[in-house]
Amino acid sequence: MSSSIPASTTCGGWMRRYRHVPAPRLRLMCFAHAGGSAAAFRAWAGLLPHDVELLAVQYPGRQDRIGEPCMDSMEPMAVAIAGALLPFLDRPVAFFGHSLGAAVAYEVALRLEQAHGTGLAHLFVSGCSAPSRPRPSKELHLLDDDGLLEALGALGGMDREVLADHDLRSLVLPALRADVRIAETYRATPGSRTGAPVTAYHGDTDASVGETDVLAWSEHTAADFAAIPFAGGHFYLNDRAPELVADVVARLDHVGRPGQAA
Repeated sequence: MSSSIPASTTCGGWMRRYRHVPAPRLRLMCFAHAGGSAAAFRAWAGLLPHDVELLAVQYPGRQDRIGEPCMDSMEPMAVAIAGALLPFLDRPVAFFGHSLGAAVAYEVALRLEQAHGTGLAHLFVSGCSAPSRPRPSKELHLLDDDGLLEALGALGGMDREVLADHDLRSLVLPALRADVRIAETYRATPGSRTGAPVTAYHGDTDASVGETDVLAWSEHTAADFAAIPFAGGHFYLNDRAPELVADVVARLDHVGRPGQAA
């Protein structure tokens, strides 16, 4: 494994490549949490084997897409991302999504299967209740700016510098509010499930996602399922990245190798 962490390259409007591999065995595509960006997975590039290419989805309205309007509904987001991923499906592909990113990854996986006849090697979901679980009754996306930031800050995912800096707040709030609206209004199609194996990760002290919410992901796959707890809260992965990535890599070890099915 390499210890270097390269800068990203743009692969079309939606994708950022953090690990370019000329002939990858497989591609790992990552989906960030609400208010997050592709850069949330930049450090993972140094934790992956040499034959795994790391890409991350860049949602509009942030970083190098700051001038684009944010999307605040799941359906157009999932359809757009599925279409953007088609050029990358010449190799086996696995998805990893955290929090909102897990729900987006799941919906993109369904659209790849249904509209394009392409399945994933594996779907990894993290810090997210299964789509079949009751959705939160709160409407955080309707709160004022201070209320929204305070509510999300309690989960541990907000940078203190952002909270304290008025200019930074004004930059991140539109994307954050749009993402939270997606999360709060998202309703999966009843009975939906992917053909890919699903592994669901969560922090064992995450007050927003309980063990029952995680185990319910088993209802959304026609293949194998596993639920793996890590020590920590909603953003456990910030402190547990090496162990988390190691588990992901181990579950993908057979994918794309000669004589092995994807």
